[in-house]
Order: sequence, then structure tokens, then C-alpha cells
Amino acid sequence: MEHHQVAVYLGALAAGAALGLAVPAAGPGLEQAVNPLLAALLFVTFLQVPAAELLRSLRGGRFPAAVLVVNFAVVPVVVAAMFPFLPDDRAVRLGVLLVLLCPCVDYVIVFSGLAGADHRRLLAVTPVLLVVQLALLPVFLRLFLGPGLDEVVAVGPFLTAFATLIAAPLAVAWACQAWAARRPTGRRATEAAGTTMVPLMAATLLVVVASQVPRLGGSLGDVAAVIPCYVLFLLVMAFAGRAVARLFRLGSPAARAVVFTGATRNSLVVLPLALALPGDLAVAAVVVVTQTLVEVLGMVAYVRLVPRLVPGARATTP
Repeated sequence: MEHHQVAVYLGALAAGAALGLAVPAAGPGLEQAVNPLLAALLFVTFLQVPAAELLRSLRGGRFPAAVLVVNFAVVPVVVAAMFPFLPDDRAVRLGVLLVLLCPCVDYVIVFSGLAGADHRRLLAVTPVLLVVQLALLPVFLRLFLGPGLDEVVAVGPFLTAFATLIAAPLAVAWACQAWAARRPTGRRATEAAGTTMVPLMAATLLVVVASQVPRLGGSLGDVAAVIPCYVLFLLVMAFAGRAVARLFRLGSPAARAVVFTGATRNSLVVLPLALALPGDLAVAAVVVVTQTLVEVLGMVAYVRLVPRLVPGARATTP
């Protein structure tokens, strides 16, 4: 499976779409499995990074600064340039803003690692990304849409995501690392857990797609209108991320990580926000779901293309 990861993930996407179309009633139940699967996936990811290295990678250097610049300075400018071309519907625009202005903190780690990016240092800055997006999203919504809609941003989903997708998996992973350092049984258990990365990623993609495809049925017009915007965003951010990495003089692995973090968005965390909107803004949830589907396919392409866009294997710049 490790040698055929991309094929496995494409198969998972196809299976998820088929399941979602064939059994749409299973969508709500499958949706409940998304966060547990993401937590398990991140636990395995954290498990492969020693605690000391994770903490050391976060201290100082140009990489964290580049990640913050690409996500909270460059991305808003790109979104602002696209904003006039979005459908003239307040709910659709709100959905696009919710998802594009929030950087991903979960499966970006896995996909960036597949492309030879410095996913360990990217992993270290995920808590910072979550906190900063929580603080800035209401500000961005007010700037783009004016007063009245920034109150839709609730703290709860972000705090829940931080606890379940970052804090808990990280704590359990560090406990397992300590166990492995002291006991052969612990070492064997952690090694076995490390082999589950590809199956967990495939299961996550399958469940995400299967649970969200049924939501698209009644809003195909809105979906068709935003898909080109999401595709364009992925294309633009590939080159914008590379430009930021060059500005900060980062090595190849770190530069690839910057490209991935600039392109991937936090759709699975902001989706509860969109689902909680009043009826006249309900289309925003469909717009967010559409971004998830476009992005997952885009990440499969990124795994192949980013190493060509950012070639070489120089050591990561401190």
C-alpha cells in the first residue's frame, strides 16, 4: 500500500462517491466517523515525530513566519481578488469565505509528507494556525461582507477541533513514545501503529466523500458556480506558496510544506459553523462541502506536481 498510495486514495475517493450516491441516508451516520478517523490519522502522524523534535522545530527560524504570511497575508489577498467574480449570493459568498480563509490542520500533514515536504515542522505549527484563524476569521468576514455576519463564527467548533484533533492525539502519541522507550512491548505496538497510516488515510477520504456527497444533490447550480473558484485557488496558491518560500529562503522540504499549507483549507472544522447557519444561509454548507471534494482531488495532484514545482532535496532551512 505504501508503494501505491495515490492509487489507493483515488480508489477510496471513487468508493466514497459511489457509496454516497447509492446510500444517501447513510451520510449523517458516516459524518459522525469523520473526526474519530482524523484523530486516529493525526495520532499515527504525531507518533512518528519525537516529542523533543516537534518542540524544537517550532522555536524560531523563518519557517513559522513563512507559514503565517502565506496563510494570513497572501491567502486573503488572493481571496479578495477572486471575490468580485463569486456568485452574487450572500450565502454562497459566506461559504467560500468561511472555507478559504481558514488553513487546514489535519490531512495536510499526510499529503505534504507524501510530496517530500517537511511535514514535521508543519505539524508543529498546526496549533498556532488554529488559534490565529479563530482570532482573524471574524475580522476577515467583517472586511469582506460588512457587519452582521461575523457573529456566525462560534468558538466552540474550533476549541473542539483543537482538543480532539490536536491535543488528545498528541498527548496519546507522546505517552506511547515514552512507553516505547521503556518497554519492548511499547516499541512493537508503536511500530505496528505506524503501519496503519495509508489505510487510515484511505478510510478518512472514503468516509468524508461518502458523508458529504448526498448534501450536493439539491444545490448543483451553486456547486457549479464555485468549483472554478476552488480550482483557481489551488492553482494560484501553488505558485504563491513557492514565492513566499523563496522570499524566506527556505530549503526544498520546507518550501513544499509552505505550498501545501497555503493551498489546503480547514473545511472539516468550519463545516459545523456552516451547518449551524439559519435557513436563508443554508447554502453555505453545500459550498463548504464542495470545497472539500475539490481539494481532496487537488491534493492527489499536488502530491505529484509540487515536487516538480519545488525540485531538489536541500536540507530544510532553520
